Amino acid sequence: MHALDGHVRILPIHVANKIAAGEVVERPASVAKELIENSIDAGARNIRIAIASGGKKLVGVYDDGSGMTRDDALLSLERQATSKILDVDDIENISTLGFRGEAIPSIASVSRFTLTTRKRDVDEGFSLQVNAGSLDATGSAGCPPGTSVEVRDLFCNVPARRKFLKSDTTEESHIKHIFTVAALANPSIGFSLTVDGRETSRLAPSENTADRIRELFGRDFFESLIPVESPSPVKGVRVSGFIERPNQSVPTRREQYVFVNGRAASAPSVAYALREAYPRKQGDVKPAAIIFITLPPSQVDVNVHPMKREVRFRDNIAVKAAIAGAIEAAFAIPAATGTPQFQTDAPEIFPKFPSEAPAENETRTPLFSDAPAKEPVSDTRNVASPSTAPSFFNRQSASPSENEARPIQVEFATDPESTSSSPWKWFNFLSVTESGYLLIETDSGIVTVWPRAAYERIAYEKILTASASSGETLSQALLIPETVKLPLADFARLKGALDAVRAAGFQLEEFGSDTFKVEGVPQILGDAAPSLILLTLARDLSDAGSKRASVRWKEELVAKSIARTFAGSRLRLTEESAVKLVEDLASCRMPYVCPRGRPTMIFTSERELSRRFGRD
Repeated sequence: MHALDGHVRILPIHVANKIAAGEVVERPASVAKELIENSIDAGARNIRIAIASGGKKLVGVYDDGSGMTRDDALLSLERQATSKILDVDDIENISTLGFRGEAIPSIASVSRFTLTTRKRDVDEGFSLQVNAGSLDATGSAGCPPGTSVEVRDLFCNVPARRKFLKSDTTEESHIKHIFTVAALANPSIGFSLTVDGRETSRLAPSENTADRIRELFGRDFFESLIPVESPSPVKGVRVSGFIERPNQSVPTRREQYVFVNGRAASAPSVAYALREAYPRKQGDVKPAAIIFITLPPSQVDVNVHPMKREVRFRDNIAVKAAIAGAIEAAFAIPAATGTPQFQTDAPEIFPKFPSEAPAENETRTPLFSDAPAKEPVSDTRNVASPSTAPSFFNRQSASPSENEARPIQVEFATDPESTSSSPWKWFNFLSVTESGYLLIETDSGIVTVWPRAAYERIAYEKILTASASSGETLSQALLIPETVKLPLADFARLKGALDAVRAAGFQLEEFGSDTFKVEGVPQILGDAAPSLILLTLARDLSDAGSKRASVRWKEELVAKSIARTFAGSRLRLTEESAVKLVEDLASCRMPYVCPRGRPTMIFTSERELSRRFGRD
């Protein structure tokens, strides 16, 4: 450690390069992104990516682009060297992907770096090798036209940075995400990915984005999308792409891919416009979206983030208006027919009833059906009905008088072996409000129950308890196994948590480089589509971040994800199912909040009611 004396100094070049590398090279995926973008800018028609040990040992990018001369290759190692801009005015009109001059020297300063390149009009190529920032060797090379870059032993000279890298599976999933984004943005380019010596994906050049989406995500995913297109440009801003139909039985949590002039990027105004313009059938959802925004380069600043993750628009209002117009047009109602161009078919989770009084000859829709609750019937397969949990209550249906109906009263059974601690000694079930809340009277006050949060808590505890118990069966077998194709990054995330997924009741195995074969699903999920469940699981694993304090964090996360899917698929409550829901909630170990920390119930004591009505 050197003492500081307060004097200003010029840093040695090797120190400056390491600092710059910290801005550009966050992890192996950052290296892959920079190199792929350089290949695209070089006019490559085919790009091959190879990684080993999640990119820690190797990130290689090989293209058939324009290649470089010997002098250009050597100059690319210098700080602030670039072929993309000439003067400051060019920064205002960036039309290429790579333009930051420090990318190549920064990568080379923290790895064992090899670059081999050849232009098409020469017979011989050129190769150079850099070892942790020091040029080791140069020379002629026999190679095909184009450029290949191999980055080995990333952070070999910065062990502190290397310690912060995640597992091979996690780093691999980040690289696969970069691969997916690049392939989506450039359907006319062929891409392939090799992981630890095995080719996991090969994408032929496509004529359009739709074909590339089908290749990357599968036919089922593509058929869940509808196209969006700006009816007309808004101040030069055009929007096109695809967005998910709002007809899933559970709230969607999928990735949104946004491209600005071909560059994958984000902006607060884009996220806001997507959220506000999307039809809200089940609350605040995040639909799958692949959106392309095109506008004059001078109207967007792409250099506001060190790794080019975020852009800034000169006219945010125009961008929002263009996005909203494209989405609204996709869900427009043609004036000629008066019928929607697209209709959602998702059932409402809980009943909603009109607030106005019924007409003189009109009978109000009954709050409950006389028929018992029915489980949804699958139209694609037949599965065994899930088993029901034992009840810890005694029901007493008070006998009504001739002119008076009494509510159902439920009392707890005395069970010395029970580990649950009920919030109440008894409760009377009263009603369901128009907005779907349950009202019950208890021994100490009035309780309002939120059914969705209650379902999540019940399912979460059941799954987590059963997954920790050896011998308890959580699965129900599918009569016909299903194959589920996932985006490469999601496949890698799920692969890293297979033990926890199987413990929760899934019967599945790898079936190729991006596909699982599913032979059974958790009993509690009934007929929910395996593809939707697994995708939700993968995205929840992606969002887990550093929330891994618990030893069983994977099991808990999987249980939360399944519980959320289960709660979102619940249909209209009958009186019988509403009472059963309250019973099951009261038997939970932690009945007061859902797994995500939201309250399942709000209690108003008799004392508080008396105070509010001035009866103290």
